[in-house]
Amino acid sequence: MASVSINYIELPATNIEATKKFFADAFGWSFVDYGPDYAAIQDAGLDGGFFRSDLKATTAQGSALVVLYSAELEQAQKQVEQAGGTVTKPIFDFPGGRRFHFTCPSGNEYAIWSA
Repeated sequence: MASVSINYIELPATNIEATKKFFADAFGWSFVDYGPDYAAIQDAGLDGGFFRSDLKATTAQGSALVVLYSAELEQAQKQVEQAGGTVTKPIFDFPGGRRFHFTCPSGNEYAIWSA
């Protein structure tokens, strides 16, 4: 059987420039532009990219949830808020740790967790 692993994730972005600015400001991520409709994500722990789309990735619409990790959950939430993200579920406990959910300027839902 061939070995297969998750290697790259692509996410929609209604506003690629605002989305890039948010993630750069909040987490220090960087990007490589491939034309006006695609930006590759760098320095985020998993490779990926944002493609221009009117769609939004939210769990309410059946999307997979991209979950980030931070050892400093409260500080991560402050960074999200200061960079212009919207906290949709404040920090809560779940089996295995704590987390919160937020949306970026393009309306995609993410979570950040900590043990």
